[in-house]
Amino acid sequence: MTETVQALKGLVEGSDNIVFFGGAGVSTESGIPDFRSTDGLYHQQWSYPPEVILSHTFYESNPEEFFRFYRAKLLAPEAKPNAAHRKLAQWERTGKLRAVVTQNIDGLHQAAGSRNVLELHGSVHRNHCERCGRAYGLDAILHSEGVPRCTCGGIIKPDVVLYEEPLDQKTLEAAVRAIAQADMLIIGGTSLNVYPAAGLIRYYQGHKLVLINKSAVAQDLDADLVITDPIGETLSQL
Repeated sequence: MTETVQALKGLVEGSDNIVFFGGAGVSTESGIPDFRSTDGLYHQQWSYPPEVILSHTFYESNPEEFFRFYRAKLLAPEAKPNAAHRKLAQWERTGKLRAVVTQNIDGLHQAAGSRNVLELHGSVHRNHCERCGRAYGLDAILHSEGVPRCTCGGIIKPDVVLYEEPLDQKTLEAAVRAIAQADMLIIGGTSLNVYPAAGLIRYYQGHKLVLINKSAVAQDLDADLVITDPIGETLSQL
């Protein structure tokens, strides 16, 4: 165990109100690509840039292409939780971790057993008909072609937050409360580029701020501990 991991272990052992704030890097060890790394989605070639395809405007104007990209790049039904997801769920069961605030939409934290998961950007596992409001699971998207349709004829829209769309206010407020009350905040697998989600970390008032990310982040953080190893590999040692 390295000195930094040993230091992390000590911080965790001395905390009982940990909040984890995570991004796409948490799921890369489960085989789900992130967005901004060298082989991430933003560096792959499509007819349109991913940030354009994943916008509300594009969804409205070109739903066929939106769903083609969405099925190919945002859905990973075979992905399983990795060591990071499992460790966080374990901490929650033992009363150390109070909340997971995630920018991910893959549902892997819940699959690992975490209960208090605040999904800032929604989830691929929740979908609804835009006409009648009927709820659908992931299979409705996976096992359809083209634009998925409800039995009433309406489009089935994923409950994920697209560019140009606001975050869910209740989820946002719950995340702010959790972070503000935390005695330890672990930021993992995120470049802190995406707002308003990245701005939530400013509500942390404690003195145990840990950053676990393989690359530099977009903000100048006065972190008490910085680890640049893969997050699953790091947390599995605790």
